[in-house]
Amino acid sequence: MLILSLDWLEDEWGRHSNLDCAAGEKGKGGKGAGRLNGHHQENGMENMMLFEVVKLGRSAMQSVVDDWIESYKHDRDIALLDLINFFIQCSGCKGVVSGEMFRNMQNSEIIRRMTEEFDEDSGDYPLTIAGPQWKKFKSSFCEFISVLVRQCQYSIIYDEYMMDTVISLLTGLSDSQVRAFRHTSTLAAMKLMTALVNVALNLSINMDNTQRQYEAERNKAVPKRANDRLELLLQKRKELQENQDEIENMMNAIFKGVFVHRYRDSIAEIRAICIEEIGVWMKLYSDAFLNDSYLKYVGWTMHDKQGEVRLKCLTALQGLYYNREDFSRFAQDRIVSMTLDKEYDVAVQAIKLLTLVLNTDEVLTPEDCESVYHLVYSAHRPVAVAAGEFLFKKLFSQRETEEEGAPKRRGRQSPNANLIKTTVFFFLESELHEHAAYLVDSLWECGAELLKDWECMISLLLDEPLPGEEALTDRQETALIEIMLCTVRQAAECHPPVGRGTGKRVMTAKEKKTQLDDRTRMTELFAVALPPLLAKYAVDAEKVTNLLQLPQFFDLEIYTTGRLEKHLESLLRQIREIVEKHTDTEVLEACSKTYHALCNEEFTIFNRVDIARSQLLDELVDKFNRLLEDFLQEGEDADEDDAYQVLSTLKRITAFHNAHDLSGWDLFTSNFKLLNTGIENGDMPEQIVIHSLQCTHYVILWHLAKSSEGSSRKDDLVTLRKQMRAFCMMCQRYLTNVNTAVKEQAFTILCDLLLIFSHQMVSGGREHLEPLVYSPEDSLQSELLSFILNHVFIDQDDDTNSTDGQQDDEAVKIEALHKRRNLLAAYCKLIIYCVVEMKTGADIFKQYMRYYNDYGDIIKETMSKTRQIDKIQCAKTLILSLQQLFNEMLSELGHGFDRSSSAFCGIKELARRFSLTFGLDQVKTRDAIAMLHKDGIEFAFKEPSPQGEGGPPLNLAFLDILSEFSSKLMRQDKRTVHMYLERFMTFQMALQREDCWLPLISYRNSLQAGGDDDTMSVMSGYSSRGSSIRSKKTKPPAAAAGTSAAKRNLFIHPAFFIGTRPVAIHIVLVDTLAVLPVKSPNNMANYLCAFSSQVTWMLAQRQQEEARQQQERAMNYAKIRNNLHRRGTGLMEEDEEPIVEDVMMSSEGRMDDLNEGMDFDTMDIDLPPSKNRRERSELKPDYFDPASIMDESIFGLQLIT
Repeated sequence: MLILSLDWLEDEWGRHSNLDCAAGEKGKGGKGAGRLNGHHQENGMENMMLFEVVKLGRSAMQSVVDDWIESYKHDRDIALLDLINFFIQCSGCKGVVSGEMFRNMQNSEIIRRMTEEFDEDSGDYPLTIAGPQWKKFKSSFCEFISVLVRQCQYSIIYDEYMMDTVISLLTGLSDSQVRAFRHTSTLAAMKLMTALVNVALNLSINMDNTQRQYEAERNKAVPKRANDRLELLLQKRKELQENQDEIENMMNAIFKGVFVHRYRDSIAEIRAICIEEIGVWMKLYSDAFLNDSYLKYVGWTMHDKQGEVRLKCLTALQGLYYNREDFSRFAQDRIVSMTLDKEYDVAVQAIKLLTLVLNTDEVLTPEDCESVYHLVYSAHRPVAVAAGEFLFKKLFSQRETEEEGAPKRRGRQSPNANLIKTTVFFFLESELHEHAAYLVDSLWECGAELLKDWECMISLLLDEPLPGEEALTDRQETALIEIMLCTVRQAAECHPPVGRGTGKRVMTAKEKKTQLDDRTRMTELFAVALPPLLAKYAVDAEKVTNLLQLPQFFDLEIYTTGRLEKHLESLLRQIREIVEKHTDTEVLEACSKTYHALCNEEFTIFNRVDIARSQLLDELVDKFNRLLEDFLQEGEDADEDDAYQVLSTLKRITAFHNAHDLSGWDLFTSNFKLLNTGIENGDMPEQIVIHSLQCTHYVILWHLAKSSEGSSRKDDLVTLRKQMRAFCMMCQRYLTNVNTAVKEQAFTILCDLLLIFSHQMVSGGREHLEPLVYSPEDSLQSELLSFILNHVFIDQDDDTNSTDGQQDDEAVKIEALHKRRNLLAAYCKLIIYCVVEMKTGADIFKQYMRYYNDYGDIIKETMSKTRQIDKIQCAKTLILSLQQLFNEMLSELGHGFDRSSSAFCGIKELARRFSLTFGLDQVKTRDAIAMLHKDGIEFAFKEPSPQGEGGPPLNLAFLDILSEFSSKLMRQDKRTVHMYLERFMTFQMALQREDCWLPLISYRNSLQAGGDDDTMSVMSGYSSRGSSIRSKKTKPPAAAAGTSAAKRNLFIHPAFFIGTRPVAIHIVLVDTLAVLPVKSPNNMANYLCAFSSQVTWMLAQRQQEEARQQQERAMNYAKIRNNLHRRGTGLMEEDEEPIVEDVMMSSEGRMDDLNEGMDFDTMDIDLPPSKNRRERSELKPDYFDPASIMDESIFGLQLIT
């Protein structure tokens, strides 16, 4: 890296001292003309050095400026010329202003001349060039201007020459149409103005000091008064006032000449520079700039369309809100509205600005504050944190302070008690009771001390209220417990809740120590307080559910080291009592998770907790088996109380089986017996069946988890295989249950089992599990698909799953939609992982447009995943879905339907959307698109005409739909597909022009558009320019390519059959999947026979085509000769088409030099305007936006390993 020092600069300047002495003499005459520091300067060399110094930013800027000042004192014209060229070069211009131009030309003429010197090939200039070399250029450039003014502030800037010249130049450059000039000069002018503001501020201070000294001297007694000093002070004040007036004139010139025009420049960065600097002026010299004359520009720009500029407005205003009540109402409404700015950075700064406004009492209205309050629930964490600071400062500003020396108050009497209550009140008033974690996270950075006062929270819940204190209501206690749980989680995990933040960050050593200290303190507090809390709220399901989550964040070692075993025993007793009292699923699962958290083998408390858990489970399982046996024996005589007892016990067992391995209790037999009885009798209560299915599902998964460890015996695998298959058959039988909830449960569990026990379970070194692989039969696949069609793709009003007449309740509808989305996602996972045949996805894909709002993201992601698995099969599935819709339309409307009907247009629009999903890379999707066209053509001509011979085929209109995919064909493939289309056409079809044949005409045109010029070989003729044949070597197919590649991509070389005529090489791709109607790929003999016949047919077609072209060329040649005889020899013969070598490559290859250097015109499809896509004004918006990808979690399935 080059280090540019001042000594090196002097050496460089000295080396050029004798290069052009005359250049110095051409400048302003005098002894020092063309010299700097005693050295002659070549024109432009000094500015080059200044530019290099600023660019590198390594030298002391003050020394460089001092050298320039010495040069200016020696010869100001040469020095100013160097400074002018410095600004020109900083703009990226290669031109140099000569001394003659400087003396004889106006600024506008100089700028026009410099504009002509710009490099038109590049739009970059130093302020915008990327890279480390230019990273600090802007700061160095600004520093140079600031130091220049600072060093010249006592003499040079008042000489009415230097500053006038620089300001005049920058004003002219700032008005240039060249962005580089405008940007660089505006930045220079604004920084120059900022430097002048500092000078003016210093002058103002000196004037005040001088005035005070003068007043002090004048107020002295006459004998003690020094008249000479008074005269000196008067003279000094006069000089300062003149300088002040001069500086103000300069600032006015810059403000009116540059700022007023550039603050509304078309370039956002230029506007941002102006607003940023005016904020600096207001802060530095508020007496002069902090008034409406200047504030109005900030106010206007706060409505700028670019967030960068709005952000500068807010940062400029932030430094101005300091006890200025007369100013605090400025643009307040606009600032409040900017808290909802679409640019998050702008919103954050707007909230911070309003937080500063809080220093002024009664400025913000309650409505203004409320608009900021709700932002604490924002998903964007910086916005939420800024809103949290605003909320904390507004609500907690009147915090009580403890007197020094007084005993520290704790619990309900602590200063935080009222603040915690205020937090609870705010949370309840916001009516977002499920988002306490977001409120806590927003307040954490500014109020962590308050939120971690768990001792106070516990006291508010357990202790009796003080005299005169109002007790918390039940609703407030529930909210306080939820907030307390969120604070414990935040302290233990040290990361934001789900939806905020990009992920877990690496904590610093200080943060880790704080986390450890917090976990220790919370464990010590809640280990003692949790049992009484559970005892007090034992009957309240919501409170107990939240309280039971606290042990998950404990440091369990504290139970032993802190001698808290008796509190552990108390906790286990309370949990057992809660399990016996409650049947609510959430409460039971919370108890199960608490036992799971406490049963950690790493800690000494494991044995104690494990014994308590085993005793509880023994009692539950024994009770369930006894109750179930009695219940099944009673049969139809069983009453509701017996069913309730069985259900409640089964709920408890199922909740514990979710987190604990209960394989030792053999729950499969009893549950399977219960389910089988439900199938046989058909009167089993709904909830019993649902929980029995879930419990049996857990039995299978826990058995699989143990088998996956590799230590299981063969007998265990056989047992698991039998149980799994028997349970799958049971679930299949329950798919036809009359109860919708039972069917949905059976469907969900069945999909999960089929996915878990699919062929992919043996991957990752689990080959020993291969006997467990289960592939669903066709009947099961059909039932699963029928379930989806009947229970998912239904209208909202048709969903009868709502109860109690709440169909119109929006919450119920949302819940029902969420349930249907889960069902669809479960089935789509089977398609993605090839558990069911991909073609079953056709019934899903065809619903894409109709149910886009409800399931569009799921269906689109499914299409994307299936294409990644098998492009060709995915294409076949897409075309199959369109064919199904077409057949459904024919069944509904008949064969004489109107092609402008909504049904047909909907299918065509769906095809267009499918086409867009293939993307822009035609090479990757080449085979898939070819296969799609093959299947589409076959379908279109599959059924004969219902009108008899001579009429269009029944499905001919399908070609109009198929044409939506023509644009995805590669040019050379269009010819192949067109030839395949002609196999199905008769001579009469090609001549038809009636409306019923328009689909065929439009499809043929879509295949011919842009395809003939570059896919058909053209015979070379003798033209006046001559002709040449570009020969390219075609790589022979490698033997190692495999038979599959050979089957897919075969090349036919017509030159082998046409003779030795000088024709261009034409290689035609014959994709056997797209051309040969092979029904049995395994039969190689039939395949080769069909392929041979196809080759013969194609060669015959090719020979006929070339014969026709040769005949046409002969006729054209005759016409040309006749024209030549008539018109004389002055006319040149028409140039024939050039010879094009058309290279057709397989989808695995790359078309590196295909049609190199050739431009081909694309033919327009000859359709009525109403049928041409370009003329359709009613097209719907494109839903295939890459950003609208569904959440990956909906496809996530956590396999047990």
